[in-house]
Amino acid sequence: MLGKLKWGIHPETHKTPTEEKTIESNALPLKVILPVSQHIGTPSRPIIKKGDVVKKGQLIAEGSGPVSSNIHATLSGKVAEVSERPHPIMGTCLAITIENDGLDEWAEDVLTERDWQNLDNAEIIQIIKDAGIVGMGGATFPSNVKLSPPKDNKIDTLIINGAECEPFLTADHRMMLEHSERIAVGILILKKVLGLENVILGIEDNKTNAIKVMDKALAGTNVKVMAIPTRYPHGAEKILIRTILNREVPSGKLPMSIGVVVQNVATAVAVCDAVRNGIPLVERIVTVSGSAIAEPKNLKLRIGTSFAHAVEQCGGFKVTPEKIIMGGPFMGVTQYTTDVPIIKGTNGILAFTKEEIQCGPQSPCIRCGQCLKACPMGLNPSMLSILGERSFAEEALNEYHLLDCMECGCCAYVCPAKRRIVHYIRYSKKLSAQKGGQ
Repeated sequence: MLGKLKWGIHPETHKTPTEEKTIESNALPLKVILPVSQHIGTPSRPIIKKGDVVKKGQLIAEGSGPVSSNIHATLSGKVAEVSERPHPIMGTCLAITIENDGLDEWAEDVLTERDWQNLDNAEIIQIIKDAGIVGMGGATFPSNVKLSPPKDNKIDTLIINGAECEPFLTADHRMMLEHSERIAVGILILKKVLGLENVILGIEDNKTNAIKVMDKALAGTNVKVMAIPTRYPHGAEKILIRTILNREVPSGKLPMSIGVVVQNVATAVAVCDAVRNGIPLVERIVTVSGSAIAEPKNLKLRIGTSFAHAVEQCGGFKVTPEKIIMGGPFMGVTQYTTDVPIIKGTNGILAFTKEEIQCGPQSPCIRCGQCLKACPMGLNPSMLSILGERSFAEEALNEYHLLDCMECGCCAYVCPAKRRIVHYIRYSKKLSAQKGGQ
């Protein structure tokens, strides 16, 4: 029995506009822009050039290191350019632009029906690698690397993350309701690769319909569907591990160091599609929502589609937005243009009005301790913000465990002084990284 959680927050969910809306497939864009950096690790290396004709699913950029990922054409057409383009996280990045020919033809060697149960583990991992699958909950860590832990990290548990705790986002929730069979197959493939018996799908307890549907889809397997308390930030893998297994990931370590691998439900779908059906990662489900969106929806979109096109499929903006975010309102990344493309880790596009995001001026820390109570990592956000404000990055790093902060924003949410705590923490991390690179 899970006990009462004393960390984190329980903000308004704001999921009502989209949680009952089925996933829609809309008009394809006139072009897609595919950055070579859509994952943690080394950028991919383009293997095509301007003027080349490509088809959907064709490999257009190869993973170029031990931690990297392949990129495939997400529609058929002509390569218009390979150049620097706006990127939703990096600012700008080398990208491949493909103009849509209107045919949407698959590459000849892509679609392949496989009896995955008779594949050996090495074959499955190679298929996942070839398909360019990364963690689709937002972290974008190449999945084949996660599934190949060092021999000294003995894995005993696989956790499937179905929490989706950020407000507004409902893409994973809808996927569990509408594509439960694909999720179930993906989970069983991951289970086979890791050779595990202990597999747990964690879903927040306010998603009772998803729990029921996934229970049915996984009936007859030994995969356990666990209802976990609705609490932000349960979508963070270290927090999910603590709640489900009561294990703590050591500072600076990955979950595999304590015998755990975590994969998102959307990643499980991508694994199913690649291993069973030969489909590389060319599309994903994205929630488009927020007070500035005319008709919030959950959309199935080709990777490389512009934010502008996605918003158009939702009736456009009903008012001019003051802020546009990729991802959720807590851990998402603010955008300066809608010309940026959807990438593998894009699970949401949110647009807010000026009135909705105004929070007033900040004041000095009043030492109330609310941020300490809320922090899921047990840090001292108050001191981290004070040190960041004064550019004391070394003290924040060495004395207050700066790098353990996941930037979840719980501290800023509860702060009565309205301090920009996460901003100061990010600034300290930037200063620390710059100093370390000198």
